[in-house]
Amino acid sequence: MMQSLFFASCVNFLLGGVLGALGGLFGIGGGLIAIPVLGFLYGMDQQLAQGTALVMIVPNVLIGFWRYKQRNKIELRSAMLMAVPAVFATYFAARFATAIDARSLHFSFAVFMAVLALYYLWTLMRRQKEVTPRVLLPQRYIFFVGIFAGATAGFFSVGGAIVAVPGLVAFFGATQTAAQGLGLAMVTPGTLVALWAYASAGHVDWTVGIPLALGGVLSISWGVALAHHLPERRLRMLFCGALIAIALWMMIHG
Repeated sequence: MMQSLFFASCVNFLLGGVLGALGGLFGIGGGLIAIPVLGFLYGMDQQLAQGTALVMIVPNVLIGFWRYKQRNKIELRSAMLMAVPAVFATYFAARFATAIDARSLHFSFAVFMAVLALYYLWTLMRRQKEVTPRVLLPQRYIFFVGIFAGATAGFFSVGGAIVAVPGLVAFFGATQTAAQGLGLAMVTPGTLVALWAYASAGHVDWTVGIPLALGGVLSISWGVALAHHLPERRLRMLFCGALIAIALWMMIHG
């Protein structure tokens, strides 16, 4: 019994290492890739896969926030304006996600992946022009970013910062670096809340999630280092293609 448990933990640790490296390589996608992989390999339903993936996502978000805070100045006022509504939105969205039909959540997640892939594909295909960032909305509306990103993070277990960053750049004139820092500051407490909500509903497999998290923490830096030696545009194109392929597979086999 102990030997089989140890072997399973080693396999999950290695799997977490692969997923963490892929997350670092693509810049985004550790959790996005982990959720369908857990469903395919372990037969987990959508809620259990999302909750278990959060065990791996939480330390990566915490480490990313800590490293960013060391090197950059984060606007605490803007971060708080987003983080507070994001926490509430994350909690209620996570509670809703744990209560609905797993097949409906599965299909919704597949659609979310496809839309996200198409968005990033569009940003890659359009011509990039050097322009001064435009402020389309005043700062007092920034809490809407927190609500939307928090709801996405709670419902799908991923996507908070992915949604927040383009919103901050497009509507509030933030630079990419500043948006990434604010996004991390916003999603850090919400990610912890989401994990608590899924765990409270019994949708976390800790025996799988903890080894995944340990493997991911140790390998994510390797993926980041490899990404700096490969063409970013090609990496993003591959990532978008992989997301679309996985989304279609989930829709067909949902």
